[in-house]
Amino acid sequence: MHKNNKPVNSRRNFIKQTSLAAAGFWIVPRHVLGGKGYIAPSDKLLIASVGVGGKGESDIAMFYKSGKAEIPFLCDVDDARAATTVKAFPKAKYYKDWREMYEKEHKNFDAVSISTPDHTHAVATLAAMQLNKHVYVQKPLTHDIYEARILTQAAKRYKVVTQMGNQGASNDGTRQLKEWFDAGVIGDVHTVYCWTNRPVWPQGIPWPSTKAPIPKELNWDLWLGTAPAKDYIEKLVPFNWRGWWDYGTGALGDMGCHLMEAPFRVLGLTHAKDVQATVGTVYVDAMKEGFFPESCPPSSHVTLTFPKTTKTKGDVVMHWMDGGIQPTRPDELGPDELFGDGRNGTLFIGTKGKMMAGTYSADPRLLPLSRNQEVKVKQTLERVPNGAQGHYAQWVEAAIAGYGKKELSAPFETAGPLTEALLIANLAIRGYNLQVNKADGKAGFPGRYIKYLWDNENMKVTNFDAVNQFVKRQYRSGWELNPG
Repeated sequence: MHKNNKPVNSRRNFIKQTSLAAAGFWIVPRHVLGGKGYIAPSDKLLIASVGVGGKGESDIAMFYKSGKAEIPFLCDVDDARAATTVKAFPKAKYYKDWREMYEKEHKNFDAVSISTPDHTHAVATLAAMQLNKHVYVQKPLTHDIYEARILTQAAKRYKVVTQMGNQGASNDGTRQLKEWFDAGVIGDVHTVYCWTNRPVWPQGIPWPSTKAPIPKELNWDLWLGTAPAKDYIEKLVPFNWRGWWDYGTGALGDMGCHLMEAPFRVLGLTHAKDVQATVGTVYVDAMKEGFFPESCPPSSHVTLTFPKTTKTKGDVVMHWMDGGIQPTRPDELGPDELFGDGRNGTLFIGTKGKMMAGTYSADPRLLPLSRNQEVKVKQTLERVPNGAQGHYAQWVEAAIAGYGKKELSAPFETAGPLTEALLIANLAIRGYNLQVNKADGKAGFPGRYIKYLWDNENMKVTNFDAVNQFVKRQYRSGWELNPG
């Protein structure tokens, strides 16, 4: 199958020369079987996968499970992490560097799945889009605000089918919440709370002074990619990178897309106009605050203000809480009744009532819980078959159909602004611990205890310029983002 703007002319030779089916037999693309316009019922989407361990492993399995995809190429910098997937798809050609895979094989696949650490998302994704490949990218869409804006624009420019991997966007829960809201059940929403128990990895710590031996299966230089050159440290891979700003985006990057997606969909939110934050403080000694700007903080409370939308009567204030911090339990919720899903949750506060849900917008409930038996509204929104699990097949089928032919739950059109919002929240978090020299030569923290005013069109904070360095980072030589 190939539905992109640039035809694959060498597919017949490619199929003759290679046998890459992971299981069973190779499915011959439609243009080989019957020429232009021929639609074969056995047509498959050929997906090249970048980052095939961990979440990448499960993503690939779900694409293949759809019955409409083949996995001819795998790419990972860590042979140990990739081992299970390589074993599952033994005939797939394996690469270490996605740039080499794109260069050598781009005529032989239709789409790319990217499941790497956050700092690699944008460069690998944009390069695939510039080759007219459909893309599925794990959340958060990007590491920086600038990158999210670029990818959102690129999806429209290159007319490729896009999906972010926040699978809860395909759940029934987020649609049930919207139907309640649209029916006026809770009135006008003015306040939203989102909270998580993350991080569950180290944060608020100094960068270790002692380097560790690089695992023999890991290509450390390729893993660093866009990030500054540094020595490897113990246990950074495969998971603890999330707590370091060079690579990850903290608890917001991990859970923000899952918990903030429903408010964006339900209320029609687009961009924040201001943000403020407080963060958990680490003390290394009595009354001596630890200063670790390379590391995300152990906890934070961020307040974002979103301007009035077509769905609201005024501004919407969104509170983000992480590190185990939760909002005060609503009066309508019994003392022993589950708040969110216990660890994570989203709460909508309206003029006529409240509603909440857990991770992925699962288990939506009106408050008090007795209302769920009393209130009945008409289903107005189509459900995604198999909910969160169907998120993968939805993208595969949309890519086969072609750009603009099928609706998606998390195309870059919506995933981009959602990602920008959580990264704007991260600006306030990073600004809190940003030291700036005073006139007397001493360092201070002028970014604390202020409200950051956000100029969305120009992508910058207007009243604290020092934090704008995090809107668009510097890339290591050879790994630059090239919008074209």
